[in-house]
Amino acid sequence: MKDLTMEKIVNYCKQYGFVYQGSEIYGGLANSWDYGPLGKEIKENIKKAWWKKFIQEERNSFGLDAAIIMNPEVWVASGHVASFADPLIDCKSCKSRHRADKLIEDFTEGKETGDGWDNKKLEKYIADNKIPCPKCGKSDFTGIRQFNLLFETHMGVTEDSASKVYLRGETAQGIFVNFNNVLRSGRAKIPFGIGQIGKAFRNEITPGNFIFRTREFEQMEYEFFCKPDTDLEWHTYWKQKCLDFLKDVGLREENLRYRDHSPEELSFYSKATTDIEYKYPMGWGELWGIADRTNYDLSVHEEHAKTELRYLDPETNEKYIPYVIEPSVGVDRLFLAILCDAYDEEDLDGDTREVLHIAPSLAAYKVAVLPLVKKYHSEKAMEVWNELSKQFMTSYDESGSIGKRYRRSDAIGTPFCITIDDETINNGTVTIRERDTMKQETVELSKVVDYIKERIK
Repeated sequence: MKDLTMEKIVNYCKQYGFVYQGSEIYGGLANSWDYGPLGKEIKENIKKAWWKKFIQEERNSFGLDAAIIMNPEVWVASGHVASFADPLIDCKSCKSRHRADKLIEDFTEGKETGDGWDNKKLEKYIADNKIPCPKCGKSDFTGIRQFNLLFETHMGVTEDSASKVYLRGETAQGIFVNFNNVLRSGRAKIPFGIGQIGKAFRNEITPGNFIFRTREFEQMEYEFFCKPDTDLEWHTYWKQKCLDFLKDVGLREENLRYRDHSPEELSFYSKATTDIEYKYPMGWGELWGIADRTNYDLSVHEEHAKTELRYLDPETNEKYIPYVIEPSVGVDRLFLAILCDAYDEEDLDGDTREVLHIAPSLAAYKVAVLPLVKKYHSEKAMEVWNELSKQFMTSYDESGSIGKRYRRSDAIGTPFCITIDDETINNGTVTIRERDTMKQETVELSKVVDYIKERIK
């Protein structure tokens, strides 16, 4: 839909039960969001699609579900305790706080990101360009100081440094510390990958844009271990694999683009990093990051834990620390991209049809069962619902005219509506209406399950 705004998407999500404000009856909590009945279903379908493509269908791939709270030394070794920080800057006028690099990115509409810049360069760019405060419009900022993003908590009954632990800032470290376990138990051979889906937590300075940047979020993260001299080839492979997946789940190609990180943006341990960006209502934003992390992660854990994390090549009898390619995508950002890409408002002879053209495999409900006349057809309709609900997420709606019920199903993205009428009772046939084309087809009741299965693959 052209001119789609974030405000429109937020209201749409609340109205139909995709996403709600967290703790709303208590006035909410800043940047906290709850997924409602429809949002929960779509989110699970997204995760299932990712798991199928990256774990189930990818040879030599293994799944993992590591703990959220880990030994705090994990985060010391990874560098998160010392340097997992954002550049914090305050407006002297209104006292609001901002990430300096995001001020630059928003001001230049993504042409400059500030990634990899030191504090001095960030401060100079903001001053030279008189970048205004988004809250009050003035350009009068403090100097930059680093703000650590890890959430601290305490394990046990006392609050002292010995009991301090962290909520994980990323899911990747759970994979790295289990490298030997998966290598041994899975009898894995290089190249191979380990993936997991799970919550991560970052104490963001300026979360915002709905669910695009939140303090609590879910990642689908994959670590691909390969020989050191093959890493750049694999980086190219995963760039294409990730882009293909996004198109497979329905995102339009014109709303996707690669952005390769410049040398000054790259982390000191990275040889190459590419973001796949999506054109959200607020502009282009990072959706998926594909990074060549070299052997940095396993090396620092090997050194810090005093445990060998090396691979013995059975062909050459050589031991080495594998290089790692990391494709990492946020479930919440992908959910938002899918909704933005699929939402539309169509003009039908002066009437507006609100419709979500979401891929059938991702839709919250695959089919809606609609008795044409409640008095005569609801009993048979419930029989049909009982059978279909064993196979698919199926909704049932008997309130209002059949046209209004079609519209409600269109608005939440249900790909098929089945109307139960006299023909169903007398002849064993139903009318199936397709969401996108609005065409209707008569199908034998005994063939409905196969009909739907074939079309939601």
